[in-house]
Amino acid sequence: MRMIFRIAAIVLGLIVCLPLHHLWKLAGHLSPWPRLFLGWTARCAGARVTVEGTPLRRDVLFLANHLSWLDILVVASASGAAFVSKDEVRKWPVIGWLASLHNTIYVARSDRNGVKGQADQLRAALATGQPVALFPEGTTEGGHEILPFRASLLSAVFPALPDLKVQPVALDYGVLAQKIAWVGKEPAVANARRILSRPGTIPVIVHFLTPIDPHDVPNRKALAEQSQAEVQAALFPNGPAGKTSEN
Repeated sequence: MRMIFRIAAIVLGLIVCLPLHHLWKLAGHLSPWPRLFLGWTARCAGARVTVEGTPLRRDVLFLANHLSWLDILVVASASGAAFVSKDEVRKWPVIGWLASLHNTIYVARSDRNGVKGQADQLRAALATGQPVALFPEGTTEGGHEILPFRASLLSAVFPALPDLKVQPVALDYGVLAQKIAWVGKEPAVANARRILSRPGTIPVIVHFLTPIDPHDVPNRKALAEQSQAEVQAALFPNGPAGKTSEN
């Protein structure tokens, strides 16, 4: 019943926000409604978001740790960023349509031979000034532990675009991290169902860390390592809870 109530509230938010989004678009204005809807959805799911630090508003690639389906809602509501997502999300009923409304960049992550094309897609989006968020761990199997930040898609920022910055983001769910994190190869739908069904609220602190200028970093691997180190230090100041970055 708790999950049904929360889904009903989310649908109500969509009914309100969708017509307003299209009105804004027809008027030629930048629509705030996808971001507001994602923030509403996060709140309906139980998230109570506190922002620390200042998110850049444009010309930025956010790199965040990834624990749960809730992360997308939390980061989007705090920053307005579009996301890099696996290509199959585009085909999901309703979710794919909503993701496309929020300017999601779809990449076929299973296509190892298409990494350059994926990076080119991401670079084209960044060149417009659109803030974009990426979960560079590239998997959800680490639970609350920080897995290596993969450097492959970070080739999108090299050679460095004139005004682009990379801003690491640390998502801190505190003592609830283990309870809401992905379990092994848990599907996104199962993780969402589990979170929507749980009682109480989920406090989460979104730490927007010091931006990194790609002009000051020698290559994508160094950028991945520096970003991971900053996220790790923000979440685990008393000791590491992660592994070394990978290509």
